[in-house]
Amino acid sequence: MAEAYERYRRGYPEELFEAVIAYAGRPVHTALEIGAGTGKATRLFAGRGIAITATDPDPDMLAELREHVPAEVRTERAAFEDLPTGNSYGLVYSAAALHWTRPEGRWDRMAALVEPGGVFTNFGGPVQLADPTIDDAVRTARAPFLAGDDFPSPDGTPPEQAMQWPGTELENDERFTDVRQFTIERRLTMAADDFVGHLSTVSAYLELPPSTREQVYARIREVLPETVDINADIVVHLARRAG
Repeated sequence: MAEAYERYRRGYPEELFEAVIAYAGRPVHTALEIGAGTGKATRLFAGRGIAITATDPDPDMLAELREHVPAEVRTERAAFEDLPTGNSYGLVYSAAALHWTRPEGRWDRMAALVEPGGVFTNFGGPVQLADPTIDDAVRTARAPFLAGDDFPSPDGTPPEQAMQWPGTELENDERFTDVRQFTIERRLTMAADDFVGHLSTVSAYLELPPSTREQVYARIREVLPETVDINADIVVHLARRAG
């Protein structure tokens, strides 16, 4: 799984780092990453004078991460729920991983991990086919096995609402202020095999039985041209720890 994440998941642009630092409005000296995976987001923040602790419960993910980040990045094998709250950080961030954390006590723990005046940010977004005709063909191909591959909002926020999760929850937590949401538009062209490879890292497919997954991937690949245009917008949420 770590190999697939490293090969098929996209990294993050410089624009995202600049936006987070501008929002912080002060030097960021320490950072904690939740669900670091193979370190796609770690690389964006590493080597900039920030002491980073990258955490993930999967040892294979962390082993892959260490191959791609500076030696000074500290790694810790732990799920978010198991992280000690004795230390707080100027920045806590999560890239397409926060939905894996348990809702019970999520913001209590987060508030303990972000130092007063510090920043929490969550960012990510789906990789979607830009051509509606091809998208319809893929939906038809997977329909016998999977109704959809979108990840529903963890708090039930409808997709048409302006503020999306986790901003919706952050706005209702008095320990966080100045909640913001913005989108970094990103357009890509991918080989069809790489698009199917990316699907192999998406939770909706991972939850299928292995034999079913292979059938779905084969059916999807049959309806794709050799390359596909992709919408891969990054939705960013920012919030400041009050106090």
